[in-house]
Amino acid sequence: MKIVTWNINGVRARIENLLHWLAESAPDIVCLQEIKSVDEQFPRLEIEALGYHVETHGQKGFNGVAILSKLRFDEVNRGLPGDDLDEQARFIEGVFSTDGGVLRVVSLYLPNGNPTGTEKFSYKLGWMKRLEIWAGERLALEEPLVLAGDYNVIIEPADARFPENWTGDALFQPETRQAFRRLANLGFTEALRSVSEAPGVYTFWDYQAGAWQKNNGIRIDHLMLSPEAADLLSSASVEKHVRAWEKPSDHVPTVINLGLAAA
Repeated sequence: MKIVTWNINGVRARIENLLHWLAESAPDIVCLQEIKSVDEQFPRLEIEALGYHVETHGQKGFNGVAILSKLRFDEVNRGLPGDDLDEQARFIEGVFSTDGGVLRVVSLYLPNGNPTGTEKFSYKLGWMKRLEIWAGERLALEEPLVLAGDYNVIIEPADARFPENWTGDALFQPETRQAFRRLANLGFTEALRSVSEAPGVYTFWDYQAGAWQKNNGIRIDHLMLSPEAADLLSSASVEKHVRAWEKPSDHVPTVINLGLAAA
């Protein structure tokens, strides 16, 4: 089963790229972030025509997450618990039946947090703490669980071409990285680094200053796997070529394959 996370950076602006990529890559489950669309305006008909079921948690103009799946949804949950006042659309969970039992997949878009020293950074850390609490509760179910998304976290210096350029950024602050490690230490496996320590693997290149052409990238899109999901992992990779397409997102798809099939 091929599961992918991709920050699409505006689904309606990138719909042609998305449809082309879905036909080319043929993923089973796709977690999209920054759809920047309310649910009613999401281009579901075009995607459904390719054989996908679509669930969204949208928001006008920014944020927004979605899950596209060739498997039927058994259950859908929207919004990260823990703060009833948080209206930002950053979290959607899908539950599916597979030949190995229940599979849970989350598309999440963590806050950027910049500038540091402001309420935006506090919101980022608070959101990560809520995710840690929620994930710990889900782990108790002992089911394959995939937390896929744009984490807005540069985990290690090796995950940036020039880590020194990010020392003042919320994505690379010690508090941010510590929060990510606390999540990992619950028992999650970070998929890509579990199969490869290859240098120069990035998932985001800014539109400015020729970042893509110079390979001045960072890796901030991650798939975190519960022990039950990690046991099924057969491969993980980045589909970098998508960044070279016309009118691209500044992120590219990050891919895992699990030893599961539809029930």
